[in-house]
Parts: sequence; C-alpha cells; structure tokens
Amino acid sequence: QFENLQRASSRLVIVVPVALFLIFVLLYTTFNAAIPAMLIYINIPIAAPGGIVALFLRGMPFSISAAVGFIALFGVAVLNGVVMVSYFIELRKQGLSVEQAVRQGAELRLRPILMTALVAGLGFIPMAISTGAGAEVQQPLATVVIGGLVTSTALTLLVLPALYRRFQRDSAEVEL
Repeated sequence: QFENLQRASSRLVIVVPVALFLIFVLLYTTFNAAIPAMLIYINIPIAAPGGIVALFLRGMPFSISAAVGFIALFGVAVLNGVVMVSYFIELRKQGLSVEQAVRQGAELRLRPILMTALVAGLGFIPMAISTGAGAEVQQPLATVVIGGLVTSTALTLLVLPALYRRFQRDSAEVEL
C-alpha cells in the first residue's frame, strides 16, 4: 500500500502542474487574451484555502483522494469564472461600459453561479458523510470540493467583478 501511495504521489507531482498549465492554455485560447484568462485563473488559488480549511476542520489529512478533490474543485472554480467573464465580454461587445457590464453581468450571473456551486456542493454531501465501504476515499474528496466551493464562489461573485473592472479599461478593445 505504501508503494502504491508513493507511485500515486509521484504521478500527482507531474499531473497537477500539467493540468494547471493546460487549464491556463485553454483559457488563453478561449479568450485570445491574457487578462481574462488570468482573472479566471485566479479562482484556482483562491478556491484551495477553502478545501484546506475544510480538511482541517474535519481532522482529515491531505491524501491522494483529497488531491483529486482539488482537481475537481479547480474545474468548477474555472467554470464559474468563465461564466462570469465571458458574460462581461459579451456585454462589452454590446457597447456597455466596463462599469455597466460588470454591474449588470454580476447581477445576471449571480443565479447561474450560485446554482452551479450549490448543485456541486449538494451532490458531494452524501460522499462527505458516508461511512460505508470506500468512505476513506470519498470523504476527503468531497470535503475538499465542498469547502473550496465556498471560497471559490465568494471570489467569483465578489472579487472577480472588482478585478475585471480594475484591469479592463473602457478604452481597451473588447476581447474576442
């Protein structure tokens, strides 16, 4: 078992950075610009503390299944960022100022982002509280996702619009 853990850990050391790099490359190619890609990518490090705190509060060690939970969490965090930023860009293309696009976009994307986070979080609750066979694998994964969704959703709804407004200028060309 220890050898299997060592092999899995050594694979994760390679897979996680590659996955994070590929996420950024996909974001960059989606928006053809670095600023929106970086704004969305910021969701990843902000989502992680929620997962770490959740593990700590439940008294769980970091494990391979927790690492897989972080990868799943990063996917949801990026998805929510894409939903928000792509709508800002769409509103800017319609001629709205940065301020108007951020205000209207944040209001209109509040429900879809909350629904995505809530559905993902609720979907992991049975895994987080399971006690049957495989619970030792399911619990850390689910705990990381649920805890990380709290910080990730808060970032997407509160910080991401402010960052977009800060780094996107009215005079700048609209991406895409």
